[in-house]
Amino acid sequence: MNTTLRAIIDFYSAHHGVTAIALGGSHASRQADERSDYDVYLFTTALIDHETRRDLALRFDVAPEIGNSWWGDDDAWSDGDAGYEVMYWDSADFEHGLRQVIDEHRPSLGYSTSFWFTMRNALPLHDRDGWLSRMKLLAETPYPEELRRAIVAFNAPLLRGIHASYRHQIALAVGRNDPVSVNHRIAALLASVFDIVFALTRTLHPGEKRQLAWVAALGEQVPASLDEHIRGLLAAACDTTGREIMPAVDALCHDIERMIDEAGLSTP
Repeated sequence: MNTTLRAIIDFYSAHHGVTAIALGGSHASRQADERSDYDVYLFTTALIDHETRRDLALRFDVAPEIGNSWWGDDDAWSDGDAGYEVMYWDSADFEHGLRQVIDEHRPSLGYSTSFWFTMRNALPLHDRDGWLSRMKLLAETPYPEELRRAIVAFNAPLLRGIHASYRHQIALAVGRNDPVSVNHRIAALLASVFDIVFALTRTLHPGEKRQLAWVAALGEQVPASLDEHIRGLLAAACDTTGREIMPAVDALCHDIERMIDEAGLSTP
């Protein structure tokens, strides 16, 4: 453990509002490279004021970013060698969200099990009252079949099975020569595609990075053409004529529908 990470642990473990600290991201999953930041998760029971947070960050960075709120509450700063993203999560809210997925089998449009993945793979650094240990135990729950079915049932119709499907929206955007809308809807389609693939293979969703590598690791559980068709759709989206986009969408949707059928689940 480096000295900066140790300083974060020592500083926040003494704060009454911090119940647990964990390391996440690529450093926790041992996939870090020279560009990887340290993702530090603080699970809290009370707000930690910005001045307290700034006091720690200023030990390492003369211009830290404190209280970023675009993707949740976090601080971003560097110690000169590596970047640090310190994320603040209310422990009760996090547990509620985790139980909604694991116990209540509630899906999302993409990324249904990403927070479950986060907890299962997080490395505990501080656990004041055992809450983190309890969450880690919860995160070891086997993948519920009810959740698997719910994720597929929620995401699959939007591929090309209903009037408001992503395919329909992409076709409209292509017809209007609206490349920004095409890009937006392809991104949404891919989010549901990956959510379905990970659900069908009972794999927790790893988040937005390196998704093709995670899919490749599934081996024969996915069609051999899946990687090719995902990359083909991304390449087609860059074609200003738009001619290849809809065939690429259909090729990818066919792969997913075949996976669903082979799993014994129905599509609309």
